Amino acid sequence: MNTVTGTKGKQKQDDHSLKWAKFTYTGKETRFITKLFKNNDVKTTYITNNIGKLLSVQHNHKQNKYEKSGVYQLTCPTCKKKYIGQTGRLFHVKFREYFQEYKYANNKSKFAQHYLEEGHSFGPIDDIMDTIHIAK
Repeated sequence: MNTVTGTKGKQKQDDHSLKWAKFTYTGKETRFITKLFKNNDVKTTYITNNIGKLLSVQHNHKQNKYEKSGVYQLTCPTCKKKYIGQTGRLFHVKFREYFQEYKYANNKSKFAQHYLEEGHSFGPIDDIMDTIHIAK
């Protein structure tokens, strides 16, 4: 193995002689396997699985979930009846429209009409709206 002497007399390995092994990091199993290489002349490195992150829709923040458009579900908290709809506008904008129809007793939507006819009270967006599919 080639060595290069540093400025303070310490010996360093030549970068060309190092052997590397690359592992997709999956958790403690990957750490266990890479420990087997510790006593050898093989250095290990990790990569992450970005494909899984790209394919899944994750809602890290509740507020971000409503900053998108797509298919949504509204659930009446009182009687648990459900309404499924689709919008090209942001979810929170569509929810605000439903609230305005309820507030001003405008029967334009079946969802607002249900609240008005049954006398149910309108709640916050987190209690009523769920996102089913996020549009690209």
